[in-house]
Amino acid sequence: MKQSVYLETTIISYLAARPSRDLIVAGHQQITLEWWEKVSPKFQCYVSEVVIEESEKGDIEVSKKRLDLISGFQVLAVNEEIKKIASIFFEQLRIREKSRLDSFHLATACWYKMDYLLSWNCKHIVSGSVRKLLNEINEELKIHIPIICTPEELMEV
Repeated sequence: MKQSVYLETTIISYLAARPSRDLIVAGHQQITLEWWEKVSPKFQCYVSEVVIEESEKGDIEVSKKRLDLISGFQVLAVNEEIKKIASIFFEQLRIREKSRLDSFHLATACWYKMDYLLSWNCKHIVSGSVRKLLNEINEELKIHIPIICTPEELMEV
């Protein structure tokens, strides 16, 4: 059975975006493309309603490309329990209001017991301090803790 991976919106956005002139972002785009082509087939990939919502925003052409990329993936519904968990994460991880949906990505991956949560959001998701605090919160709540990482960290499967 394949391991599960929840793809947060930055993964899809990096794949759909025009090549960046910023060297770091361009590197992340290239790593994401390599992960997508070589590694993603080894996983059962999931997105959530939140990923769909975020992917629909912005430039119509790029939005369509994002939605096309994830069209074959199972979409995880956001239920009331996920909303409660997201609220706890939002408060305890001190996520800013404009980034509130990041708490839903974390809550969804935890609730559905994903093996991995893949993201390039190194401020609110793939951050050492966030991972440490999330582990503490989840141990207290007795809920699953996925491995949170970037595509670069999940290349060797």
